[in-house]
Amino acid sequence: MAELNSTPNANRLHIGIFGRTNSGKSSLINLISGQNTSIVSDVAGTTTDPVYKAMEIHPLGACVIIDTPGIEDHSVLGAQRLEKTRLAMEKTDIAVLVFPGNGQKDFSEEYKLLDYFHGKNIAVLCLINSFGEEEPTDALNKEIGGRIHPNKDVLLTVDCDGDKADRKTQRDKVVVALSKVMPEDYDEAFITGQLVKEDDVVLLVMPQDIQAPKRRLILPQVQTIRELLDRKCTVVSTTTDKLELTLSRLKEAPQLIITDSQAFKLVFEHKPAASRLTSFSVLFAAYKGDLKYYVEGAHHIDSLTEKSRVLIAECCTHAPLAEDIGRVKIPRLLRQRFGEGLQVDVVSGTDFPQELTKYDLIIQCGGCMFNRRYVLSRIERAREMAVPMTNYGVTIAHLTGILDKIVM
Repeated sequence: MAELNSTPNANRLHIGIFGRTNSGKSSLINLISGQNTSIVSDVAGTTTDPVYKAMEIHPLGACVIIDTPGIEDHSVLGAQRLEKTRLAMEKTDIAVLVFPGNGQKDFSEEYKLLDYFHGKNIAVLCLINSFGEEEPTDALNKEIGGRIHPNKDVLLTVDCDGDKADRKTQRDKVVVALSKVMPEDYDEAFITGQLVKEDDVVLLVMPQDIQAPKRRLILPQVQTIRELLDRKCTVVSTTTDKLELTLSRLKEAPQLIITDSQAFKLVFEHKPAASRLTSFSVLFAAYKGDLKYYVEGAHHIDSLTEKSRVLIAECCTHAPLAEDIGRVKIPRLLRQRFGEGLQVDVVSGTDFPQELTKYDLIIQCGGCMFNRRYVLSRIERAREMAVPMTNYGVTIAHLTGILDKIVM
């Protein structure tokens, strides 16, 4: 389970910096941050793995800058680096593609990346690093400009290693360009969607069992509480063992009850008829992923057999404890229904298989530790391979027979 983090990277705008070795990617990051965040060297391959740096960039807000290795390294080690770069690409909300303006002629590798991001509907800042030279030739501007999306991408020339006196001007140019390619709908979604309005009373049922971090709340609970307060709701919190007592002390039934998915059945049996019910995991299914697709995937659960194979994908890399929801509880529920022979594989963190066709179903966690772009990339891969996918909360609601009785 993910613990409280003051500004989780998963909720930040992810800006990926891509380009060939020594094109100026690390220098660009230092320019944006105003500090030596990344190592700059004339030695090729200084950046060996993607480096994730959280920072605040006005007016973009909370961001994660991703510094990636050179894209043209085709060695055995380079293949491993490129795999990490691929993962960074799947997390990228805004792509910055750095073109060296120092006489490089072949940009085939850069154009492959440009085509990839266009295919994913990701806006690209194509940045020509002038290396302190004169403005790039008209031919270079025309060549790159002819490949970008004119109403979405931006082409910009900047001297990433320029004179210190001019660095603020160069930085401001980059930030303005980043603002232009920022997704229009970024950060507009609510965890609670359209389920609440101002002055609603919302009851949170949060079991503090062995899975809960000592003296802390898990991340989805913290983020939901903060959002409800921002939306001017009245927030009441309780544990499952105090649910009936808490309800008896409320003057009226709460408009919405949000529970841990593991307590779905108990809360459903005791909730007032006037109160709508959902779970943190179901909320995050919509906030981070594709809830409609998850619900469709849940209906495939009924077609599983004892010979089926299920992949459970959790985002965080916590040390599993007794009664872990992904490694113990959900597999137990599935085997109780379909037989002990049902095979369950579990992956955590970013260890998500490239090949999914051997699975009959994928069950993804809420995804609170990943940004939405990366969760959607997993869903897209499952769609492409025609493998049904759902998530923890939707799965438990379906298995307990209340999926059609909760709000989403």
